[in-house]
Amino acid sequence: MQKKVVIITGASSGIGKACAEVFATKGFTVVLIGRSLDKLIAVEQDLLSKGADVLVIKADVSNEGDCKMLVEKTILKYNQIDVLINNAGLSMRALFADLDLKVIRQLMDTNFWGSVFCTKHALPYLLKQKGSVVAVSSIAGKKGLPGRTGYSASKFALEGFMESLRTENLKNDLHVLVACPGFTATDIRNTSLTANGTSQGESPRDENKMMTATDVASHIFDAVQHRKRDLLLTGNGKITVWLNKFFPSWMDKVVFKHMAKEPGSPFK
Repeated sequence: MQKKVVIITGASSGIGKACAEVFATKGFTVVLIGRSLDKLIAVEQDLLSKGADVLVIKADVSNEGDCKMLVEKTILKYNQIDVLINNAGLSMRALFADLDLKVIRQLMDTNFWGSVFCTKHALPYLLKQKGSVVAVSSIAGKKGLPGRTGYSASKFALEGFMESLRTENLKNDLHVLVACPGFTATDIRNTSLTANGTSQGESPRDENKMMTATDVASHIFDAVQHRKRDLLLTGNGKITVWLNKFFPSWMDKVVFKHMAKEPGSPFK
């Protein structure tokens, strides 16, 4: 039997890299997508040493042409796509009042439009396989976070897109999964953008106390296998979403106080 094929965007590090490792271990052919060819090749070499079937494609998902190209190259080599994991993403930390609007545009181009572009071009092949499209969202896509206006906006938009896509394809057996990991130990906070669009450079949080990327990837794999619609991870994440349904005004204050405790927080 031919192996199932998974495309993973943002596969050079963090949750994307961990998903590549987990899916490859489970027998999937893995297509690695990212902007850094050197980092992708390092992931590829590690997977090849473990006997995996891997294809590396350098692409920027904020560019629709790149998204079309990565789908075409995958089909040319494997003739199928069974799972698409829209994982590529950027974060930010700054007050909206201080923010250069190019930062929000950059986040929307990657976090939202990147997922839309990849899904659009992969959709015919996913439908043919009755496959799965996954969006790696965030608790910030459930509850707006202060200092993360662009990030929350991109994730809220992403979740609305995925929910509509799911409903449109109820009769087509397309599996649509929205995964919200909560705070995860990756480099997304190190590369998070500041008010002027430069990289933050250092995480303001204790990464050692967070869920690992491998744990998140394992949960995503299980959710794909069981064709779940939503994946909400970490105790704090689940509590935040649940309480916000019933006490939104109170949760505004709780979230504000929690985020204000970050070292170097832009608000107090």
